[in-house]
Amino acid sequence: QVRIVESGGGLVQPGGSLRLSCAASGSIGSIGAMGWYRQAPGKQRELVSTITSDGSTNYADSVKGRFTISRDNAKNTVYLQMNSLKPEDTAVYYCNTNARTRWEVVRRDYWGQGTQVTVSS
Repeated sequence: QVRIVESGGGLVQPGGSLRLSCAASGSIGSIGAMGWYRQAPGKQRELVSTITSDGSTNYADSVKGRFTISRDNAKNTVYLQMNSLKPEDTAVYYCNTNARTRWEVVRRDYWGQGTQVTVSS
């Protein structure tokens, strides 16, 4: 199976920066789009940013100009560079990967366990 593991979360001051990493491992056949989602307490999960296999990106309006998504296909890893962080960015950030195992013929979504990001002074 495919396992998704996020890392890089933590406590940061407003205006600070943080970089999240998400690595896919296991019996991977191929990986398509990858993305980041977040969920604040009492709120619904929302899309933050996605990146396709060929590098096309999109961002939620709330993070445009502050966050940058990138990927390293050789390492099956996606990153989220977060700059100018605000208290409202506080949430659990989840990594989503559209992938298939070597024995699957169609890709499907895999989710990580989430990593906590807290922006506070």
